Amino acid sequence: MTTRFYRRTASIFLAAALALSCSHSFAYAYSAPNESGLDNHQTYRNHDGETVHSPAHSRSGEAPDGATARCRDGTWSFSRHRSGTCSRHGGVAAWR
Repeated sequence: MTTRFYRRTASIFLAAALALSCSHSFAYAYSAPNESGLDNHQTYRNHDGETVHSPAHSRSGEAPDGATARCRDGTWSFSRHRSGTCSRHGGVAAWR
């Protein structure tokens, strides 16, 4: 095997290690939303096993505390990771 092969293999492993180590760096700090200002009180478990408030409409029309994104259907998401945010709500319209 050549030196070129070893260098290429090492670069692939380095890139994979960096991607894995950075995958959790996009997690948002979580603050529980004020339930009285939302139209639903459902939750789900994210891929980290944490309980997160499901996307909901704000009764006031303004961004509720803890919202991380506005979905295209008008709901506010409380997702802690970008992956999958607003996936059943038309996708992300805007990030907060």
